[in-house]
Amino acid sequence: MKLLQQGKKEQEMTKREGAMREESEEEKWVHDESVDYKGKVPLRSSTGVWKASLFVLTIEFSERVSYFGLAANLITYLTKVIHEDLKTATKNVNYWVGTTTLMPLIGGFFADAYTGRFPMVLFSAFVYIMGLILLTMSQFIPSLKPCNINICHKSTKVHEVIFFLALYCISLGTGGYKPCLESFGADQFDDDHSEERKKKMSFFNWWNFALCFAMLLGATVIVYIEENVSWGVAALVLTILMALTIIAFYVGKPFYRYRRPEGNPLKPIFQVIVAAIRKRNLSCPSNPALLYEVPMSEKSQGRLLSHTSQHRFLDKAAIVEDKHVEQKNNPWTLTTVTTVEETKLVLNLIPIWLSSLTAGVCVAQGSTLFVKQAASMNLKISHNFTVPAASISSAAAIGTLICVPIYDKIIVPILRRVTGNERGISILQRIGIGQTFSVMVMIVAAIVEAKRLRMVPNSNTMSVSWLIPQYMILGFADSFSLVGLQEYFYDQVPDSMRSLGMALYLSVIGVGSFLSSFIIIVVDHVTEKNGNSWIGKDINSSHLDRYYWMLAIINALNLCVYLLLAKNYTYKNVQRREMEHGGRKSDELEMVP
Repeated sequence: MKLLQQGKKEQEMTKREGAMREESEEEKWVHDESVDYKGKVPLRSSTGVWKASLFVLTIEFSERVSYFGLAANLITYLTKVIHEDLKTATKNVNYWVGTTTLMPLIGGFFADAYTGRFPMVLFSAFVYIMGLILLTMSQFIPSLKPCNINICHKSTKVHEVIFFLALYCISLGTGGYKPCLESFGADQFDDDHSEERKKKMSFFNWWNFALCFAMLLGATVIVYIEENVSWGVAALVLTILMALTIIAFYVGKPFYRYRRPEGNPLKPIFQVIVAAIRKRNLSCPSNPALLYEVPMSEKSQGRLLSHTSQHRFLDKAAIVEDKHVEQKNNPWTLTTVTTVEETKLVLNLIPIWLSSLTAGVCVAQGSTLFVKQAASMNLKISHNFTVPAASISSAAAIGTLICVPIYDKIIVPILRRVTGNERGISILQRIGIGQTFSVMVMIVAAIVEAKRLRMVPNSNTMSVSWLIPQYMILGFADSFSLVGLQEYFYDQVPDSMRSLGMALYLSVIGVGSFLSSFIIIVVDHVTEKNGNSWIGKDINSSHLDRYYWMLAIINALNLCVYLLLAKNYTYKNVQRREMEHGGRKSDELEMVP
């Protein structure tokens, strides 16, 4: 009897050991539809996570140094070198920033649908560096220089053509860079592995940390070179830095995890809408289990989403009729629950995107009117050193560099224990905190500008250090709103649209810049009728304090609308297969907040 019991125990132990070996073997590989550079299932230990994303961060860092080195001081170049007035220069900066942040919608779409993210990044790198080379040539080749003499009151037409061609070539390159790099970096973490999923949440924080460090270098070192050495030397430095990081990015190729493009990501959305319209006369079943879905074991790509109660009309696209055999072969008449839910996700993005545009308007002030404020103030730090006006924007980067590590390493762990949420607080709550800071930015900016204007008649010049608080608060706002928007537009879009999702995040800043230009035009048109325009030809004849108060009110009203949207928002409901502690758990549902 004892021998029999001992034999059973040995059999059970053998089974357990076998199961553990199978689980350990399963843990070695990444099963999230990604592949390695040879097109095979990636080995977890040698691909992805931080070892791969650091290569991605490197090339993104150099691109952001270039962007901020140009964007932070562009209004100064347009007014002092090309000799544009304040309104024209501000609109040109906003148009360029807007175009640069809207081009990713095109690049993100083609990456998701046809090329994949890695090839799109390489193509965009070539276009981007061509723009930097053109910019460098416009400063060194005599026939392309701004002036034929050292001092002139108007730049040559050929220089303006080459200069703006270089700028918009950089915009075109950014169209593939920005949406693909960040989503490609996030792809290096497995959503079905609990430890990697937590690292992905930190990835967005540290991504923004690296971006702000790049902004700090761009707004200080590069701007200093532009102001005190030459724009040509600055452009040459940026070109060399970009070339080196492109090489480094390509060297990291064996460490990456790649996602294959899944075709036009917008097509399934149109199929759901068409199928729902065709079945508009049908009634949705009370039991969602009666709706059509492909079993997880039969699904070749992507994850399954569980049914949610919102936008019930779209559920009709998944109703199975008597002729369901023919329907299953025609996605324009019958779609799965997952496809319906992905369409609902896209519809949910629209109000959040619209209510986030005011954050983009606030960001636009940091590289335009805030810089002109700084230029009119006392820029001397000591008798021997004068800080460039554009470099004061580095205070925003410093604010973010302070805020992100504190939030990621101290606040999030505490909130995780308090709320039980993996993120500490939900994504939309984080964005809401950022929007609250945006209101504070405009209030502080209005108070400081009013004080500066009162000192102008007495020929007193306010110290530029007065602008530090509004820039610091802008950095805090970015730490919450912009990082939150990055995570939101990556996480809450369908898996097949993640590059396009990052492009939608960038479009918040792009449309915000265009919206800022539109507001300036409207405000100038309305206020100049009284002969006292809020935005005049120069900073001292303007009333930017009133303009900032108006933006503060707009942001406050928008925040109220946003809070209502966030309160009623339904997050992505994923059927996740959890991988943890070397084993694979059973399928389970998880709402992703």
